[in-house]
Amino acid sequence: MSNQKRLFDQMQRIALKEILSFKEAVVYLDVSESFLYKLTSKKEIEFSKPNGGKIYFKKKDLDNWMLQNESVSKDKLEKQMLNYLKDNAK
Repeated sequence: MSNQKRLFDQMQRIALKEILSFKEAVVYLDVSESFLYKLTSKKEIEFSKPNGGKIYFKKKDLDNWMLQNESVSKDKLEKQMLNYLKDNAK
């Protein structure tokens, strides 16, 4: 089986799960193992470690981490500003 096919199969399995193992989270986030270990050791990403064993992640927590510090488009900022001015007009 080719590496590409193996990765595709792994991503399909991951897509169906809500809880991911450490290695699955590495694939899901497309980061290195050492980077993910750094995030967990610095408590920069939420994880569970039942009975001090393996590390697990909720997929929704990984999604939240990836989407933090969202950059808002100029168009959206302008709309927010206009709505604010309209709502706070005297």
